[in-house]
Amino acid sequence: MVTDQYVAHEVIDNIAYVRLNRPDKLNALTLTTLEQLVSTARTLSKDRTLRAVIITGNGDSFCAGLDFASVLKQPANIAKTFLPRPWRGTNTFQEACWAWRRVPVPVIAAVHGHCLGGGVQIALGADFRFATPDSTWSVLESKWGLIPDMSGIASLSEVVGLDQAKLLTMTGRMLSGVEAHELGLVTTLADDPVAAAVELAQEFKTRSPDALAAAKRLFLATWHSGPRRTFARERAEQLRLLFAANTKAMQKAAFTKSAATFTKRGGPQ
Repeated sequence: MVTDQYVAHEVIDNIAYVRLNRPDKLNALTLTTLEQLVSTARTLSKDRTLRAVIITGNGDSFCAGLDFASVLKQPANIAKTFLPRPWRGTNTFQEACWAWRRVPVPVIAAVHGHCLGGGVQIALGADFRFATPDSTWSVLESKWGLIPDMSGIASLSEVVGLDQAKLLTMTGRMLSGVEAHELGLVTTLADDPVAAAVELAQEFKTRSPDALAAAKRLFLATWHSGPRRTFARERAEQLRLLFAANTKAMQKAAFTKSAATFTKRGGPQ
């Protein structure tokens, strides 16, 4: 296991387990935590044998949001963290969540306990969210007179619709896992969200890693695009897949009714 100060990760059987690791503070986020989330996502993105990522929190909660007491003691570092990087279009606050959209494998957030403020935004950076029915969710920034600026505005409106995104942002209303699921914040309810996430990850391993990466890229690039641009991106991604070794492995498995054997993601054509 690789353990930074507040983020730990390990890869077991081609599945990465990323754990927020500040349990004594309910995994509340410091500036260091945000930097470590970004670096962890970048590291995992380079692993072409990786098939899925599961993000969870050690201890009693997923993440209680930003640790304002810690962060406000570092005004110079806040300014540095707030400054966007032109080549990626995000600052570190935003990239700590959005970086998981860039990881070319399915990312699943397994949520228990508190999922508040920045914790919600990290969970929304994942492709799927599994949560316990008794977990607690809130877009809590309004309590501090702020807005969710860690990519949350973009990701929140994707899953709950514009009116509900406004309502949750403006009120900071507390939701149970059941209520969050009804609204669309949560993909699936599970008493053991990590086990449920592992089960889904195992299912993904039966599919071509190149096809999964292409699907993720395509949705990210075209979700708010018009049909014409979306159709062009569809053609480009499909053309790459038609000649990929993993596509041939998937087709052979389908014809022979056997399990496919895949090469590394982005392997030889």
